[in-house]
Amino acid sequence: MRPVSHPLDKSRRGQRGLTLIELMIAVVLVAALMTGLLMVMRTALITYDKLNHRLQENRKTMALQQALQRQIGGMIPLTAGCDGPAGVLMGDTGSMRFVSSASLSEGTRGYPRMIEYHATADPDGGMRLMMTESFYDGVFSKAPCGAGVPAAAPVNFGGAPGSAPNEPVQMAGKLAFCRFSYQDVVQETMLGGAWLTGWSKPILPAAVRIEMAPLNPSSNELPSLTLSVPLRLTRQIGVDYVDDRQ
Repeated sequence: MRPVSHPLDKSRRGQRGLTLIELMIAVVLVAALMTGLLMVMRTALITYDKLNHRLQENRKTMALQQALQRQIGGMIPLTAGCDGPAGVLMGDTGSMRFVSSASLSEGTRGYPRMIEYHATADPDGGMRLMMTESFYDGVFSKAPCGAGVPAAAPVNFGGAPGSAPNEPVQMAGKLAFCRFSYQDVVQETMLGGAWLTGWSKPILPAAVRIEMAPLNPSSNELPSLTLSVPLRLTRQIGVDYVDDRQ
């Protein structure tokens, strides 16, 4: 004789829940999925951070090249109030000083600036290129006369009244070397001649070269390379020009 099932037994079987083993398996699967997603997100964030850092370094290198080209290319042919050869551009292998129409902060829209470059030791190793920029008000005689640039504290040559000396700005760091050279001018043709290690002539050179190389080269980043900037001025400073046109 078949036993008769009670209606309550059927309702209880329909309401049967998860066992402890099934619950543990579900938790482990969800944890594994979340761990995989977190690892993918972490890898993506690390890759993004490395790519962003590389782009920032490459932009700094390109900005450095452009700033140097603008400042050196915008050199103004001025003479100092000195006896003998004037310092239109005074420089040696480790430093350089000149007046430029290009400013690091204002571009070519502001006042002329006194620009000083110095190659000094980098606290992080190697060499670094430092730049000091000051207002120029036409009193070039305030600058020391003679060849080379003194490695003294930056002075606000011809600065605006009441303005404090500007702080040096690091243009490039961690360099294997950083040195300046100047291309001589052949007066008869106004073309470039030999490269010199110093400049104190009363004329501008044909070009200025800044030789740089990274201390730790990386194949993933743009290196700081040697930059040669030609000076397009052909007028001889100190010579009176007469208009022969009638």
